[in-house]
Amino acid sequence: MVSVVIVAYNSRAHISACLASVQDRAGEIIVVDNASSDGTADLVRRRHPAVRLICPNSNLGFAAAANLGARQSNGSAILFLNPDTVCLDPLGPLEDALNENQSLAAAAPRLVGPDGRTRIGFTVRRLPQAASLLFEVLLLNRLFPGNPVNRRYRCLDLDLECPQKVEQPAGACLLVRRDRFEACGGFDESFYPLWFEDVDLCKRLRDRDGLIQYLPQVRVEHYGGHSLESITFCEKQIYWYRNMLYYVQKHFSRRIGGVIRGALLAGMGLRALADMAGSQPAPLQSSRRERLRAYWKAAKLSWRGVEGGTARGRVISPR
Repeated sequence: MVSVVIVAYNSRAHISACLASVQDRAGEIIVVDNASSDGTADLVRRRHPAVRLICPNSNLGFAAAANLGARQSNGSAILFLNPDTVCLDPLGPLEDALNENQSLAAAAPRLVGPDGRTRIGFTVRRLPQAASLLFEVLLLNRLFPGNPVNRRYRCLDLDLECPQKVEQPAGACLLVRRDRFEACGGFDESFYPLWFEDVDLCKRLRDRDGLIQYLPQVRVEHYGGHSLESITFCEKQIYWYRNMLYYVQKHFSRRIGGVIRGALLAGMGLRALADMAGSQPAPLQSSRRERLRAYWKAAKLSWRGVEGGTARGRVISPR
């Protein structure tokens, strides 16, 4: 049986379509509402009474909320699904893949946008290496998006029409075998409130010899980024870079970590200079003052270091 776990945060505009697309395709559906302020929980309670709704008193972040939902689930496999998705095809092939190949730890579908086109560069990626992170923080990927490091990292060299083993599918829709999930400790809750927790999970699954299968015949439409609409530009910068540095701290040597932290400091300086010179494309909703403040805060992370997004650092325990 597959248990669907959906972590929602201000997801009222999307979650009904998501739930409708999986209601006949899963043994149980659990929604963990992360203290939404837009009535998401009330909508789920009123329109989808068969769904098990869990409402923490505060925003736990994605990883902790997903672990909470997983602990309350009963399936032999857990489908972690974003609320801004719609499953366009039956999910059976994902479950069948796990049942037929015990070496698989997880299976993932093809993510498509509202236009039906494959979300190339997002639906699957390779696990980040030092070079890919350096190119990201130094703005090289933005200046030269076709560079070989970026092409490899975002799997632009793969034929996404073919089923294949992959390193890191997007966490927007990921079916994970329960025993593998529990054995590796579930999501690391120090990635708070979001970003890199799915990358870290895939890394740890693979470190335990768990393979991950990509199945393009299963399509899931992904709206993308709806929960970020209420987050400021400064918060996005801090959350992403803080969690990136925590990932580096966990999985890279101290020497490589020092190089990446130095590159982050330089990268934030480059962003600030480009912004002040007017040559940096900037989000329209943020002021220059807010952007410079964000770069400064991100730069401070490079010499102060991190211990994860929160002090919790909990992982899920096997039953």
